[in-house]
Amino acid sequence: MFTGIITDIGTIRAREERGDMRLVIATRYDVDTIDLGASIACSGACLTVVDKGVDDGSNGPGGWFAIDASAETIARTAPGMWDAGRRLNLERALRIGDELGGHIVTGHVDDIGSIVSVVPVGDSVTVTVAAPAALAAHIAPKGSVTVDGVSLTVNEVTDQPNGEAHFTLNIIPHTQAMTTLDEAAAGRPVNLEIDVLARYLARMQQVRG
Repeated sequence: MFTGIITDIGTIRAREERGDMRLVIATRYDVDTIDLGASIACSGACLTVVDKGVDDGSNGPGGWFAIDASAETIARTAPGMWDAGRRLNLERALRIGDELGGHIVTGHVDDIGSIVSVVPVGDSVTVTVAAPAALAAHIAPKGSVTVDGVSLTVNEVTDQPNGEAHFTLNIIPHTQAMTTLDEAAAGRPVNLEIDVLARYLARMQQVRG
């Protein structure tokens, strides 16, 4: 489990095509505290650490960890997010006693959305995201949603004729500085995870129907 509060921005150093795709991700985390087999959310996708290390480079030592992304993971996450050089929002798994600053996040991407617009409002920006029809009913004003692993509060929701839902988010300067949402731009695909309560309510209604 996670909270959607980002604690580092990693950068994909390398990718290697195997049966699965091996990704090496640079991080500021103290890798001595990361166990092999640990879970780290990478822009909203919960992945397992399979290797780690520290390199002594010209710019000083740099920690890294490696994960294997399956074909299923690649297919269900935003196109281009696993390219070398891409920045990723990182969050380590929630521990008993940790502060729940965001909301309960599972690290399972429900679908891929797309940024419709980014409009500056004072020092903040208002980001409008298009959610696919399959998620439209599960996004509500003042509810929680996870965008690229970031826990955010929905401001407004507007249903579209094609079944999509456009929802707005207010991104304050701190969130811009601490996450990859400083790269938000119209047309950019994003990973979406709906609130876990909405997921279970949807399943209950499906069974009752």
